Amino acid sequence: MTPSDSASQTSAVSAQQTAGGRFGSLGPIGLVLAGGVSVQFGGALAVTLMPRAGALGVVTLRLLAAAVVLLVVCRPRLRGYSRTDWGTVIVFGVAMGGMNGLFYQALDRIALGPAVTLEVLGPLALSVLASRRAVNTVWAGLALGGVFLLGGGGFGDLDLAGVGFALGAGAMWAAYIVFSVRTGRRFPQADGVALAVAVAALLILPLGIADAGTKLLNPTTVALGSAVAVLSSVLPYTLELVALRRLPASTFAILMSLEPALAAAAGFLILGQALSVTETLAIALVIAASVGAVRTQVGRRKPKPKPQARTAREQEPAVKPEPVAMPEPVAMPEPARELAAEPQRPTS
Repeated sequence: MTPSDSASQTSAVSAQQTAGGRFGSLGPIGLVLAGGVSVQFGGALAVTLMPRAGALGVVTLRLLAAAVVLLVVCRPRLRGYSRTDWGTVIVFGVAMGGMNGLFYQALDRIALGPAVTLEVLGPLALSVLASRRAVNTVWAGLALGGVFLLGGGGFGDLDLAGVGFALGAGAMWAAYIVFSVRTGRRFPQADGVALAVAVAALLILPLGIADAGTKLLNPTTVALGSAVAVLSSVLPYTLELVALRRLPASTFAILMSLEPALAAAAGFLILGQALSVTETLAIALVIAASVGAVRTQVGRRKPKPKPQARTAREQEPAVKPEPVAMPEPVAMPEPARELAAEPQRPTS
């Protein structure tokens, strides 16, 4: 190892500890909630931008700006990764691009509330499939009831193409959760999410150019698209990636059921959409499901007592051998007084 390699490794470890301390103060649950608030308010801002650039144009601006910001800030290392590492981050980027593209296509056809309601079915299905405890199925069912209630109790009057796009976005969202976990394990800090956003931007770029054309070059449109990128991509993707390193995918997926409630709040504050009694009850249901999931997860993570190392005195034999009498002139080496074995570390 050269001195430069050693210095780079030392700085990388220091940066990772700093980032972990900064984000870790919120806890994984706080990180997920902060990311959800950011992405929903960014989505409400994106709705106001659609008349300027169209659905795919907004997605293109959002992902391009997010890719530039993350690549400049994170400066991810491109060497030293295996084919499996690159395959993981590429699939993560495809899932991210598909999730964004399909969801904005749904927003172009149906309202924000039903679109988010249908999209969240993907993470809810993942929570049921990934969970190993029966109680999580109860929380998922409760959240599912609130999600359908938030959608008005039925989706028969909605545009079928919009419904299909929203369900497809939900499937991509589930894939995003799975590959976000895998990317976080293979890439340090936010390097993986920066590379994945770049892949998603390259995937959507031709579609955005075909849909919006020169509208993507308007300075006001670019500025609004950059704001949407920070709120809807840079902050939530980074926060969720850090959170998923310490939070099971099943619990994370159930927490995503808060998205319709956050979307309703963002719609009320930014778009002027008032909440009805039915929508308020639906929000209460999804919050109750999320709180139940959090309490279940906290109950599973009670600290276990660490095994204590045996002392040297405990490891000495119960019966010591009698010393052998030797003639006076002969010098014998002094026997070892302690036999201390190295304490075993608890396996993780």
